[in-house]
Amino acid sequence: MLKLKSFLRRYRLWVGLLAVIVPLLIILGLQYWSLVKLEETLPVAGKAGLTNYLTAVSSEIQDFYQNNTREVLGVPAREFSENRLSSIALHFKRKPAPEAKSLFVVSFIEPDTEVLFYSPGHERMEAFPESSETKAVNVACAPWRLLSKEETTMQSEKIFGVLIDQEHRILMNPIVDQSSQLVGVAGLIVDTVFFKEKFLPKVIETSLRKFFSDRERSNVIVTAYDCCNRLVLGTQPVKGQDDEIGMPLPFVFRDWHIGIRSRYLTPEQWAKRYFAINLSLSILMTLVLIGGIALALRTASREMRLSQMKTDFVSNVSHELRTPLSSIRVFGEFLKLGRVQESEKVSQYGEYIETESRRLTQLINNILDFSKIESGRKTYQFERASVEDVVAETLKIFEVRLKQNDFSIVLEPCENALPQVLIDREAISQAFMNLLDNAIKYSGASRKILIRLGEQDGEVIVSVADYGIGIPTSEQAKIFERFHRVGTGLVHDVKGSGLGLALVKHIVEAHSGKVKVVSEPGRGSTFTLCLPVAPSEPPIEQHVIPQVLEV
Repeated sequence: MLKLKSFLRRYRLWVGLLAVIVPLLIILGLQYWSLVKLEETLPVAGKAGLTNYLTAVSSEIQDFYQNNTREVLGVPAREFSENRLSSIALHFKRKPAPEAKSLFVVSFIEPDTEVLFYSPGHERMEAFPESSETKAVNVACAPWRLLSKEETTMQSEKIFGVLIDQEHRILMNPIVDQSSQLVGVAGLIVDTVFFKEKFLPKVIETSLRKFFSDRERSNVIVTAYDCCNRLVLGTQPVKGQDDEIGMPLPFVFRDWHIGIRSRYLTPEQWAKRYFAINLSLSILMTLVLIGGIALALRTASREMRLSQMKTDFVSNVSHELRTPLSSIRVFGEFLKLGRVQESEKVSQYGEYIETESRRLTQLINNILDFSKIESGRKTYQFERASVEDVVAETLKIFEVRLKQNDFSIVLEPCENALPQVLIDREAISQAFMNLLDNAIKYSGASRKILIRLGEQDGEVIVSVADYGIGIPTSEQAKIFERFHRVGTGLVHDVKGSGLGLALVKHIVEAHSGKVKVVSEPGRGSTFTLCLPVAPSEPPIEQHVIPQVLEV
């Protein structure tokens, strides 16, 4: 259980991400499966809708010619008796039929009765024995003549259509008397021009408004073709694309057909575009959600890490303060109680007290300077100075502590005199002291520290090298962050405030310089301060550095 808690605490960000990503990926997979199914069904549904539209147009045409023609051709049976055929003209006069090219009747009561056509101009029934219309009607009525001769009884209110040729499309209503005997036929020859120019466009437009919205109609093209497959009607300009669905017209126009197509996108293309858009949006929303959650988890993890670092900082600083204070108190008590009489011992204890007090002062200065930097109140008093003098003064301060810990300092000065730099002597000394303090802490069993001075590319170089435990490569970019302590290895075992290197970086950057580190675990570390050479006549002024340390 403790191992699990430790694992979760260490990898809480990844655990949180997995806890969110896995359900999101499952949801995304289900969304993808749904979109695939939708992509398969959308074209089918779209084509079904187009087919329903064409079926509705065909039904509208058939209903019109069935119902309207039945009323026009509903001639009473008594009018087919001898010497009454001429009175049928009055019936046709009262029943206008714009869909008819011509109206006719044929009587089966009197043998060899001619086909009589209604003449609107003369308002009478006339015969045209040699006309093509008469021949077409005789062909259409031949089956009915045979049925009348067989005296077959029949019950029929249905209108029958006969397609003789493209010019003669005939609708007929068989007339039966009270004894259900076939006495004649009333019929009409369909006006193709009326159908093509008036009726068919009206039916198509009316049905379009019923089946499609205004936006959908702009993407739909309905076409009609005659018996020779010539385009006779198009609701929008046709750009050469093929009809997606076609259907023959009913009744006497069965040699004609209508079709429907999409102007911009076919149902298949629309389904693919819909699939791509929705899948892209789903993936984008998932990525945004994952990114937001990752950012929130990262922020929470960072805050937790910072809180832990501050806790460690308080603990480490308490330890750092307690150690020199304890030493100062012990040595002070020895001197107070007079347990030390020899002047050599008194001097030695005094050195210990001075060393620990300097160490305590350095720690307090680090904390105070860090507080000023955080609040933007840190100031630097720049002046022309020699880095060699600052290094010598700092080594003098550290001499007792180095001696107590048996450290030897190897100083490699520059062969030529170093140019002066524009620095705050106290700040640079503090930065150098922090590097020396780290070198002492992390030297391990080694007791040698190498200090190099030099000039390179217009910069004065100060390097502090130890031969101790070193720093892992993965940690080298983080060691200059506030409160950061190396998480593993021997480096973590050494107590510290986690502020020393952060202060070094801030001080050097405030001097327009930079700090570098080269380290290898087990082989030591080298920290290098690079400070720009001062101009020939620099003004001496006070600079306020409002910079705030950032992690």
